[in-house]
Amino acid sequence: MQTINVANMSCEHCKGAVEAALTGLGLKKVTVDLAAKTAEYEENPDIGMDDIRAAIEEEGFEVIL
Repeated sequence: MQTINVANMSCEHCKGAVEAALTGLGLKKVTVDLAAKTAEYEENPDIGMDDIRAAIEEEGFEVIL
């Protein structure tokens, strides 16, 4: 499992948007922790960090590495 930090999440809608963005890419086992401001997912060698960052940023959030 891979964990990334996601800034600017503050509500359940934010959590849902990030989960949808990541599952929409084809990532599996996506879990977003609103309190910790993290997203965890099963790694997929066909989906790079640039794709993940772009999907999350398109929803209005920032990936902190």
